[in-house]
Amino acid sequence: MSKQVTIRVPEELHTQLQELAEAKGTTVTALITEAARNAVRDPRLEGAVDVFRQFVAENADAFDAAFPDDAPARMDASRAA
Repeated sequence: MSKQVTIRVPEELHTQLQELAEAKGTTVTALITEAARNAVRDPRLEGAVDVFRQFVAENADAFDAAFPDDAPARMDASRAA
């Protein structure tokens, strides 16, 4: 469930938000909600997805060798055994 919040912004900022929302095919509310989420996001998580993906890419062969019965089917033919 959403909670309604009222904020006041300068007219110029509101105009910029409207223009950006229109260009992105979204709403001013969606832009502000996204900005609020970003403001409270844990900064320690920044880049975590990239680090995880790199770790998996670099170690997938070792995991597959250690657990051959659990190795997923490969979508990338270059890694096929």
